Amino acid sequence: MEPAWRQSGKGRGRGRGGGGALPDGAPLRATGYRGSQAPGPSHGFVQSPDPYYFFPIWSCSGCYCLFHIGCIQKWAKDSIFLVSSVTDEDFGKKEHPWPCPKCRYEYKPQETPSRYYCYCGKVEEPPLDPWLLPHSCGQVCDRDFKPTCGHKCLLLCHPGPCPPCPKMVTVTCFCKKARPVPRRCSAKAWSCQKACGRILPCGQHPCKSPCHEGDCQPCPRVSKQRCLCGRNVAERLCASPVWQCEQVCGRTLSCGNHTCERVCHSGPCGDCPRSGNRACPCGKSRCALPCTEDVPTCGDTCDRVMECGLHTCSMRCHRGACETCRQEVEKQCRCGKYTRRMPCHKEYLCESKCPKTRDCQKHQCKRKCCPGNCPPCDQSCGRTLGCRNHKCPSGCHRGSCYPCPQTVDVTCQCGTSGLTVPCGRERTTKPPKCKELCRSPSTCHHTSRERHRCHFGACPPCRQPCQRTLSRCGHICPASCHDEVMVKRTDKPQLAGPWEQPSEPAVVRTALPCPPCLVPIPTACLGKHEVTPLPCHEARPFSCSRPCGRLLGCGNHCCTRECHTVTLPDESEDSQKAGRECQSCEESCGQRRPAGCSHPCPLPCHSGDCPPCAQMIRLKCHCKITSLFIECLKITTADKETKKLLGSCKNQCPKQLPCGHRCKETCHPGGCEGTCNQKVKIKCPCKRIKKEHPCSKAREGQIVVDCDQACKDLQKAASEMKEAEEKAAIEEEKRKQQAELEAFEKRLKGRRKKNRRNNETEVEETLWQKYKKYIMVPVCGILLAGATFYLIQAN
Repeated sequence: MEPAWRQSGKGRGRGRGGGGALPDGAPLRATGYRGSQAPGPSHGFVQSPDPYYFFPIWSCSGCYCLFHIGCIQKWAKDSIFLVSSVTDEDFGKKEHPWPCPKCRYEYKPQETPSRYYCYCGKVEEPPLDPWLLPHSCGQVCDRDFKPTCGHKCLLLCHPGPCPPCPKMVTVTCFCKKARPVPRRCSAKAWSCQKACGRILPCGQHPCKSPCHEGDCQPCPRVSKQRCLCGRNVAERLCASPVWQCEQVCGRTLSCGNHTCERVCHSGPCGDCPRSGNRACPCGKSRCALPCTEDVPTCGDTCDRVMECGLHTCSMRCHRGACETCRQEVEKQCRCGKYTRRMPCHKEYLCESKCPKTRDCQKHQCKRKCCPGNCPPCDQSCGRTLGCRNHKCPSGCHRGSCYPCPQTVDVTCQCGTSGLTVPCGRERTTKPPKCKELCRSPSTCHHTSRERHRCHFGACPPCRQPCQRTLSRCGHICPASCHDEVMVKRTDKPQLAGPWEQPSEPAVVRTALPCPPCLVPIPTACLGKHEVTPLPCHEARPFSCSRPCGRLLGCGNHCCTRECHTVTLPDESEDSQKAGRECQSCEESCGQRRPAGCSHPCPLPCHSGDCPPCAQMIRLKCHCKITSLFIECLKITTADKETKKLLGSCKNQCPKQLPCGHRCKETCHPGGCEGTCNQKVKIKCPCKRIKKEHPCSKAREGQIVVDCDQACKDLQKAASEMKEAEEKAAIEEEKRKQQAELEAFEKRLKGRRKKNRRNNETEVEETLWQKYKKYIMVPVCGILLAGATFYLIQAN
């Protein structure tokens, strides 16, 4: 039974791979599938989180990159086809490896993936589990660590390489001299840094290198060594004692007639090569002769196969090589189009050129008399590789070029630290961090730069204090070094015409002068009001913006001009005396006036006392009715009683006392005081008796007028008369109600008699006649009650 991923891909594959089929409409970008393209460096990568993560994948054992099985099968097939078509004359008969699309790790054709396994390779067709990593079986990885240490990975089935072995082992150093220590298995190789001490391959000297891994290096010492033949002596490395000189051996062989022709050698020279049974030149007869004599020819036909490989030599047995074959044969050209008779030793090539296209599918063969197996294109590929630095050195070929095999060293500025990266990645690779100090010389007036790390580009600006002596004041410049400051150029070049665009302002490195000196210098203002520390370049007399404040000649006012230069006439140092530059006093007199006087002094500013004030003051009297005019001097110099008299208009006070009567005193200040003696009338409770008494006593309640016996008799007669009137009114009301009731009953009886006569004449009673008594009685009762209620209310 086929696996689910194969069944789901039937009939829906894309491109020529067919193995990693995608669902209809599935985006190629998400899966990295490139079925319709020629193989290239980015073919088949699983680049991003795959929405079709249940599709089978294959992992490269070199770079652990993931590819869809269909993609990698197509890549392997196309790669083998491309290589074999370029290199094989007999196409398809040799087995060529195919490389990984990313790392170019080579695999045999038999290693092309055909089955879908999990990452650890234990489970074929791992089932899809939403709680596990896609394509993982969920079991322990159990793969051997690389490099092999005997332990196995204990992580769950995972993509990529296994981590370093975490086991703890007890190991000694490389030279086995140090005591064993516990270390991680992945980092168990360590050096004690002591001298190795092992005997070198020369067999004479010990190794002096620090404790190291593997075999010791060749002995670096030099000694005198003889060559193999022992004739020459030369100084050579102790590690290579065996060497040959360039002289021929020359020793006499065992025959005693010939010498050894071998170059410097060791051991015996061997037997003479001309001794023993020797054959004639054609090899048909053999004879034993001394080594001093040559073997004669046998006289028979040579019969050795000539260089053509078809005919034999027809000459007699002879020494030396046979002649070239001169027989006339019918020869066909290499392409098979033409034939000609010609000597056998000559090759027949016609002049026709091959019109076929070579395997690169770009250039024609154009070889004379081509047999059909056109050779690979002899032109160079010349295309720029992905590194953008080199061109493809291979012959002209189809498909994408292989990655650039060269490497580039990316180093720091000083060259101490470096990294080796594939060619083309040096542009995106950050240089390694170098811990060495920058070695660039100082470019400012300082003897040395600030200590900073090795870096690319220009060194940072010098931040050391300038420390130059300023020419104007002699102070030391405390600012940072300003010998090399980046400044924008302000000059604008002249444009050739309106078509020329103005360029950006250039930034140039220039030296700036020292800034103004900022050392604080205590400096007094022009008027000597304050001493302020000013920067050295601004240390000069200044105005503090305060008023001058010096006392003018009047002795009352001060100079109000802003702080200015003061020159005293007697050249004294008095800081309160006004100088020639101070203003003259133009103010009016500002001396304090006597208490109560609000009029200014009529004289200009003067010294001494002001004259008495003669102004008339308008005042209201105490009662606020009459206006009085009094001299200011009198009112300001008067005492309390005098002021009271001066403020009175001598009229009666218009104010009212609390009782409502007018005050009887003359105009006076403050509230009215005293008792009111005006006569008022007081009545008894029945208001029949009236008496006059002082107002003050009446308000205090000291006087009360009581009713006499006559008043009481009148009150009693009035109450009796009122009771009799009320009683008569009640009786009259009752009489009226009785009369109304009788009249109503009388009217009601007369109606009943009339109805009785009508009933006797009529034969049949109506409904109203039957039930009118039942209706009228309640209605009359209601009317009677309403009338009664109305009469009661009216009375």
